[in-house]
Amino acid sequence: MTFAADRPTGSKPEIYYELALQARGLFEGERDAVANAANLASLLYFGLENLNWAGFYFLKEGQLVLGPFQGRPACVRIEVGKGVCGTAAARRETLVVANVHDFPGHIVCDVASNSEIVMPLIRDGKVIGVLDIDSPIQSRFDEEDRKGLEALAALWLKASAP
Repeated sequence: MTFAADRPTGSKPEIYYELALQARGLFEGERDAVANAANLASLLYFGLENLNWAGFYFLKEGQLVLGPFQGRPACVRIEVGKGVCGTAAARRETLVVANVHDFPGHIVCDVASNSEIVMPLIRDGKVIGVLDIDSPIQSRFDEEDRKGLEALAALWLKASAP
């Protein structure tokens, strides 16, 4: 499959539609969760504007452990219930945070991050990790981003072997 050299353009729904097409192409015939996570992190990092981090944390022995990502080095372990990632995992719901500095217990991994969106990854009723996206722009993420990123996370879950 050929992938666009340029970032998709158009409305947010159009951009997420294009990213979903590309993700399906990347996942086709590949069941390895780490390989698919690496490709999705890269696709998001280079496919969306104004990001400084995109990646995965996987639940291991009660902690979220850093997985494939694009961006600066990150926190390696996050306790469930702590920070935006841990809170999203504990609540089992997507969190859209307009200003991370106002989020109680925010964990600073990259001082450039000002807003964040985190989707829990749930398989067979169990949280297996989170998809985390950060931006240096406050209020970068909205309802369209939530819908688009949740759809991409669902594609990853479906494509990747348990």
